[in-house]
Amino acid sequence: MTPEYDLVIRGGTLADGTGAALREADIAITGDRIAAVGAVSGCGREEIDAKGQLVTPGFVDIHTHYDGQATWDQQIAPSSWHGVTTAVMGNCGVGFAPVRPQDHNRLIELMEGVEDIPGAALHEGLSWDWQSFPEYLDRLAERQFDIDICAQLPHGALRVFVMGERGANLEPATPAEIGEMRALTEEAMRAGAIGFSTSRTINHRTVTGDPTPSLRATEAELMGIAMGIKDAGSGVIEMISDFDTPDQASEFAMIRRLIEASGRPLSLSLAQTHGGPEGWRSLLGLIEGAAEDGLPICGQVAPRPIGVLYGLQASLNPFASLIAYREIADQPHASRLAALRDPSFRERVLTEAATARASGPARRLMAFDRMFALGSAPDYEPSQGQSITGIAAREGRPPEAVAYDYLLEDDGKSFLFAPFANYAHFNLDACGEMMASKHTVMGLGDGGAHVGLISDASFPTYLLSHWGRDRAHGRFDLAWLVKRQTADTARAVGLMDRGIIAAGMKADVNVIDFDRLAVAAPEMAFDLPAGGKRLLQRAHGYTATIASGAVIYRDGEATGALPGRLVRGPQSAPAQH
Repeated sequence: MTPEYDLVIRGGTLADGTGAALREADIAITGDRIAAVGAVSGCGREEIDAKGQLVTPGFVDIHTHYDGQATWDQQIAPSSWHGVTTAVMGNCGVGFAPVRPQDHNRLIELMEGVEDIPGAALHEGLSWDWQSFPEYLDRLAERQFDIDICAQLPHGALRVFVMGERGANLEPATPAEIGEMRALTEEAMRAGAIGFSTSRTINHRTVTGDPTPSLRATEAELMGIAMGIKDAGSGVIEMISDFDTPDQASEFAMIRRLIEASGRPLSLSLAQTHGGPEGWRSLLGLIEGAAEDGLPICGQVAPRPIGVLYGLQASLNPFASLIAYREIADQPHASRLAALRDPSFRERVLTEAATARASGPARRLMAFDRMFALGSAPDYEPSQGQSITGIAAREGRPPEAVAYDYLLEDDGKSFLFAPFANYAHFNLDACGEMMASKHTVMGLGDGGAHVGLISDASFPTYLLSHWGRDRAHGRFDLAWLVKRQTADTARAVGLMDRGIIAAGMKADVNVIDFDRLAVAAPEMAFDLPAGGKRLLQRAHGYTATIASGAVIYRDGEATGALPGRLVRGPQSAPAQH
């Protein structure tokens, strides 16, 4: 029989991305488009038996920071290991275009400080054969990837490009400079930027400790940029800001004015801080109120705690600031491990740690009451009693000794997990409430960022496995969860051609053995340019991931297919939709 289709996925349990009830269906694919959904009689050149397996649209991750990696790598991993078929980068106002040659190092220092990407890797990996943002997009458009990528215009780079040293020093932009930013923003959107991002948080600093250039940008500057997006007629705005101050109301009022004037959609990072564990409620209330008033605004939220991984291979560990540890800090891993196993050295570190834990700057690194052994099967919702402090109390040992001994396990490759957001009450109830709002969208995974400290590219896998299957209470409907990571995220950035499995839509599909779906333990790899390190986290349970009609992963292993391309700007839905 002559094949009628290129690929047919047979008999899967379909979560089509709309939130509709699960149903059994076949999916036929021709080229990079879905040709038919339902009972498909024609055969395919290739067929996948999906009986008993979950079939979903490819996941759309709108917060990934792959700006550097996309210039040297073809696999947009680890995100593509977790069913992601479209990744949006240029988040948090940091990126590498536009840029003048004299500012290369400045943008590297900003990315290294804000996103913990090794400067040496960026220096070696970035070709810098661009200056303008359209030129940067052109370089990306020449490349092939396993999945699609979208780029946002970063405020930090734009500001330094226009203002030079003054922009980096947080000086106010002149009317002429604002006019230039507006024109460059319009140019970037017309060239294919999916949107614009900015950061207004004091937590974002360069590697030398300087604030991010966009921290104190005036409303006039932000309005000029927003109007540049309006001039282009396309593009979204992504923002992170500090809302735990008395100026929360005035900051949000300014954001409302930006949206009202430009008409462009805006998303705000939203998380529970441990210092003000109920503060997120007021911000979500402001977002929901504005959305109910008809403004296109949503909060970007995460499905689990946001936290750092401490380890002997990581960028930090609880003992990193101690005098004793600093003596061996620059030694190779094997040498450090041998020193730490020496009983006399162990005693020195633990004696110093006991004093430092009580006071001084090392105290934050040794907050053992909010630190957990992550384990080989990562547990991101541990009880308070599972903390290092809890274990120490049960075992009658000092918590620093418990942490020390754990870090030596698995040849010094184990990790301690220290949440700093979304875990104030030692549960994920706040995450569940944020996710449940119809005015939030999944995000904040940072797959290409914080590579020595954070491993959150696995958010999509965790979203389905934990909230759709494993959590003891407060689970969500699986079809709804799929919608949250597919159609909802796609539409949040103007991608109307993907995120739903229907005839005419882009053929991005996951076939998942849902009973096996799980995140693996993070591992440290040394595969960045210049031997730079990064945390990687695999997944279990992905039978196949299909992007643009090509099978890019089978049982978690890459096939070598590279159908992914730069997506220039928003994408319209197929005519029949």
